[in-house]
Amino acid sequence: MVKADRENKVKREKCKMVKNEVEKFDESIIRDRIYSIRGFQVMLDRDLAELYGVETKRINEAVKRNIERFPQSFCFSLNIKEMQNLKSQFATSSWGGKRKKNTAFTEQGVAMLAGVLKSETAVKISIMIIEAFVAMRKFIQANGQIFQRLDRVEVKLLENDQKFEKVFDALESKDRIPEQGIFFEGQVFDAYNFVSDLFRKAEKSIVIVDNYVDDTVLLHLTKIKKDVQVKIVTKSLSDQFRLDISKFEDQYFHIEVKASKDIHDRFIIIDGEVLYHLGASLKDLGKKLFGFTKMDKAGLKLIEKIK
Repeated sequence: MVKADRENKVKREKCKMVKNEVEKFDESIIRDRIYSIRGFQVMLDRDLAELYGVETKRINEAVKRNIERFPQSFCFSLNIKEMQNLKSQFATSSWGGKRKKNTAFTEQGVAMLAGVLKSETAVKISIMIIEAFVAMRKFIQANGQIFQRLDRVEVKLLENDQKFEKVFDALESKDRIPEQGIFFEGQVFDAYNFVSDLFRKAEKSIVIVDNYVDDTVLLHLTKIKKDVQVKIVTKSLSDQFRLDISKFEDQYFHIEVKASKDIHDRFIIIDGEVLYHLGASLKDLGKKLFGFTKMDKAGLKLIEKIK
């Protein structure tokens, strides 16, 4: 009689301990650990082990011992991509470093696991987990149309995001030429590259107004598009520059050259529509500090004066 009372007391204490363990976990803790992988709602072995109060390896050992009870629809090992996707959702360091692949358990897998573990705590927790699975499934079914609408909205937002990205990429593109700025002394290559990019933008014509132009401008002109007409307006033409142009034309294309003493500043006119004012001659780019400014439409009036 005393022995029976002692055994009943042990059972009551054990049940009380199990009840206390179960009460530690509310539905939200379980719900937050249910993931959607391969079209299944699943829980990971590491999370189940924590809820059951056992080591993860014990769960995997139980599966191996009863492998015939755990088909692919009950549990499966995550692949590398699935592991990486899960890791990206966590900021904790527990996912860092090398880890064995986690095992995912479906609702049926959780129910079977409770049976093979033969633990009262596992049974109680598994009941809560299955109830959470059922509640989640009902919620998804009841709100299926809403989720479909949200998916369509998400796709639309994604399309808009991609369009915005294209706009921002275009604005931030390296091919975009600044409208104004300053080059400091020593920025020889940057200034040279700026002018080359400007010339490459021309589709129909380039007019260069520079009283001190020399053969350095010809190097820029080797990079322009085919059939772009080029005109150079300068104060005077030296014999050397005439020879340079002649040699250039033998290999590339004709350049119209005009002498004029009516213009003091330096300009580049692109396609008869865009005018850039330069604070330095093309032959002196980057040798001293100078500024540049884009002057839309004003180039048309200037062209009329220098024809």
